[in-house]
Amino acid sequence: MPIPVSLPIQIVLACLLGGVLSIGAAALILFGLPRKWIAFTVSFSTGLLLAMALLRLLPEALEGDLTPHETFSILLGGILGFFALEKIALWRHAHHGAGDAHAGAAHCEDHTHAHHHAHAADGGALAILVGDGFHNFTDGLLIAAAFLADPLLGWNTTLAIIAHEVPQEAGDFAVLLGAGWTRAQALIWNLVSSLAAILGGLAGYYLLDQAHDWIPIIITLAASSFLYVAIADLMPRLKRESTSIGWHGALLLAGIAVVALGGAHSH
Repeated sequence: MPIPVSLPIQIVLACLLGGVLSIGAAALILFGLPRKWIAFTVSFSTGLLLAMALLRLLPEALEGDLTPHETFSILLGGILGFFALEKIALWRHAHHGAGDAHAGAAHCEDHTHAHHHAHAADGGALAILVGDGFHNFTDGLLIAAAFLADPLLGWNTTLAIIAHEVPQEAGDFAVLLGAGWTRAQALIWNLVSSLAAILGGLAGYYLLDQAHDWIPIIITLAASSFLYVAIADLMPRLKRESTSIGWHGALLLAGIAVVALGGAHSH
């Protein structure tokens, strides 16, 4: 008979696993994965994020104490909020860095980098790590809220967060390398930054466990984050890809299927 694992331990493991896997996958992308495979991972991630937001997180929020009007008002506010935070460079999703991440990967071997990367040498590297740490802390809060609603939803949310972290981390790697950091330094400091997710997860568990009314709100904000990443960043990038629509469509549907067939919630 399997031994039940306490909720705080599951949250810590999810945050730790999410950080390690996303950074490992980003490093693999930056240091050698063929470009066409990168585009395929974007297709899969798009389907995963859309399905998590629309088939898991929003229905979960609507099952709480929020009315549909409140839920969709928070969703709208979250999307606008993430757009504003991105514009003032406080929230580093894939949108700012990932567009240059593949270019950075392509130029990594001869150490030539785009102007965006060279600009980071003026002190932007530290700002990237601070912003990334804040972003990871917030991801930890979202993971904790999902686990408090339902452990299965928590693990599904962790999977979706890994999917949208990979292009962001790849962008961070490219910028740090452009600022003159070695690959080892970039990897180590990104790992350190990812530990902020554990702090966010524990803070979310102990705070939200005493304030269950906030859980549907945090879950709705998580849905707005996933929708914003998928629609504002990933889907426009897919439109620019020259690879056959068949592969992209199949992988997008595969991402949706992973969530749709992932099992019902176990309240």
